[in-house]
Amino acid sequence: MTIFTLILAIANLLLFLSKASSIDTLTLSQSLPDGTTLVSKDETFELGFFSLRNSTNRYLGIWFKNIPVKTVVWVANRDYPLKDNSTKLIITNDGNLVLLTKNNKVQWSTNTTTKASRPILQLLNTGNLVLRNDNEDNKNNNKSSNNNNEDRFLWQSFDYPSDTLLPGMKLGWYRKTGLNRRVIAWKNWDDPSPGNFSWGITFDSNPEMVLWKGSFKYHRSGPWNGIRFSGAFGGSNRLSTHPLFVYKLINNDDEVYYSYSLTNKSVISIVVMNQTLLRRQRNIWIPENGTWRLFQTAPRDICDTYNPCGSYANCMVDSSPVCQCLEGFKPKSLDTMEQGCVRSEPWSCKVEGRDGFRKFVGLKFPDTTHSWINKSMTLEECKVKCWENCSCTAYANLDIRGAGSGCSIWFGDLIDLKVVSQSGQYLYIRMADSQTDAKDAHKKKELLLIGTIVPPIVLVILLAIFYSYKRKRKYEEENVSVVKKDEAGGQEHSMELPLFDLATLVNATNNFSTDNKLGQGGFGPVYKVN
Repeated sequence: MTIFTLILAIANLLLFLSKASSIDTLTLSQSLPDGTTLVSKDETFELGFFSLRNSTNRYLGIWFKNIPVKTVVWVANRDYPLKDNSTKLIITNDGNLVLLTKNNKVQWSTNTTTKASRPILQLLNTGNLVLRNDNEDNKNNNKSSNNNNEDRFLWQSFDYPSDTLLPGMKLGWYRKTGLNRRVIAWKNWDDPSPGNFSWGITFDSNPEMVLWKGSFKYHRSGPWNGIRFSGAFGGSNRLSTHPLFVYKLINNDDEVYYSYSLTNKSVISIVVMNQTLLRRQRNIWIPENGTWRLFQTAPRDICDTYNPCGSYANCMVDSSPVCQCLEGFKPKSLDTMEQGCVRSEPWSCKVEGRDGFRKFVGLKFPDTTHSWINKSMTLEECKVKCWENCSCTAYANLDIRGAGSGCSIWFGDLIDLKVVSQSGQYLYIRMADSQTDAKDAHKKKELLLIGTIVPPIVLVILLAIFYSYKRKRKYEEENVSVVKKDEAGGQEHSMELPLFDLATLVNATNNFSTDNKLGQGGFGPVYKVN
């Protein structure tokens, strides 16, 4: 081989590699060796092999192509690191993706059982890596839209998240197959293998988002109330409503999942699980600064962690102590509030006049592990349904939009409650009849009646007392000794009764002689004086 021929061969190889690095698809006859990449059509995402800063292990992953801070959003072989750069990615005849070492050892595979005659791999603009059958219909559909039409996919990376949730990704369950799309943090910054901090959707009748630390719940969003998760609210949380994000929860016979999208496509935002801080973080890329900015985090504080105060206790981060019993409840233990609260008065199930419901405003809905829902019931029907079941302890509207609709009821103790400002949601908790809303309304009517009747009565009594006092004063004044001068002689005449000494009286009555006695009165004998 001449030098010219060798140079030409090298040039052709470099040209091929250059073209290969700018394409978004891989066919059955092609491979993706270490050092080459696939790039999405809009050049947002890139698929290739990479190593981390303090490790020589190699991984196949997806990252943002045009962000200078390398941000990996998906890792294929996070449990199976490669020891050198001789591995390549291929598509097998049975329609699987395979990482093949130089010794033809399979290091990682998609393990899909769906067969395809002409499988093709493509990196979409969403960051989703998909395997699909390259027939004419799918090819034309894909070229025109490059969208996430899942019905055409044999396999997709969005079904197997790593530590990052991208816009359009689904977090949750595909009921038909039992597929659980769950986001799991990296073990540490140099090891993308799964840590023990994860994020997913509960597979309950009333699903909610949960962060787990190992197998224990670490944070709970509260169930979806038609607008947002019930534990989310305005202010620094910014998960309730924000013009930049659109949140949704889909719950039907086929699947239950949460996802989000961006109203401004020029904005780059991701949700990442941080194993070091044990936080779920929503970050936004700030191109002017060349950095990721933290937009929202969970849990935010002690009250945002799972059940810090026990049953029937309200967590209020700005109060002291943080844990407070709900109205109508008292601490289970005087030593610690972590054991929760119990009812101040017992109630008897389905006994008229012995139990009822009290409305609580602005509470995160309780843990839904032991709950039941009905999408068509009215709130009054929901109340009756709960009252007829002695295990039911609370009920609420399933959807708070408009006048409210649907029914959600809880069984057993109510746990993981906290104050949620501006929530617009009401929780009706079963109580002793003396502490229900009906009794409160009766007491308010009584107080209103008392407030209407008592003031006039008090006024009449006060007027009567004042009138009596004035009359008494007048009478006393009329009986006070009045000395009046005689205009003719200038002598003073006393208008009071005259006073006599005993000697005068003895002399005048002849020593109280019986001959002078005129009779007997209520004040004693009456005598005639001489």
